[in-house]
Amino acid sequence: MWTDEIVEEIHQIREAYAKSFNYDLDAMFEDLRKKEAESGREVVNLSRKPGLKSRWSGRTKDPGDEKKYFQVQDN
Repeated sequence: MWTDEIVEEIHQIREAYAKSFNYDLDAMFEDLRKKEAESGREVVNLSRKPGLKSRWSGRTKDPGDEKKYFQVQDN
């Protein structure tokens, strides 16, 4: 079976990093947060914000828009 040297190196680095924290996820998370703060780089949050968004277009929906697209009959 063929193995990718780069992927293997990444796995070795990841294993060594986890082992250095005794596989404690909380400790690894704190270390990564510390490194993030010390880096001086801008951290961007790409999570979606809840709101009235169209599922496909991403444009804000106006609740009154139905009248534009559907003929509303007053009875």
